[in-house]
Amino acid sequence: MTNLYIDIRKAEEKDIPAILEVDRLCFHSECWTKENVLYEMNENPVSNFWVICLSLKEDDVPQVVGFSDYWHTFDSATINKIAIHPYLHGRQLGRALMDEIYNDCYSKKVQTLTLEVRKSNTHAIHFYEKQEFKFVVEKPHYYSDGEDALYYVLEVK
Repeated sequence: MTNLYIDIRKAEEKDIPAILEVDRLCFHSECWTKENVLYEMNENPVSNFWVICLSLKEDDVPQVVGFSDYWHTFDSATINKIAIHPYLHGRQLGRALMDEIYNDCYSKKVQTLTLEVRKSNTHAIHFYEKQEFKFVVEKPHYYSDGEDALYYVLEVK
């Protein structure tokens, strides 16, 4: 079996093409533009924008295969987006990225981590529930296409 080398780091402008590709593959109708990504990376004061990269050898150039963006305000944080290339779903990369978010929130004394997810996105809902997020409330017509969102919370302790 081949070893995979994983690196989670702050997103850089050179990562934008890969971020946009993963975003397009994962979110279809709710995709970000380059300008959205640049804003989150460089201008949004509460944004924490990271990428997860893989390589097959220690000295290979790591390839961006996913990203996360969460907003930290005072003692709470909200996951804005988290995505892993669909080809790599089920390989614990989302878990690794979520662990990094959780640990960063813990170090910043965040008490609650929240998110909204499309009601129809059963794959993501299952993932979040495995991470011990708890369902709180349904938000009717939350998305631009009218779909409801489910609101989840995780206590950071």
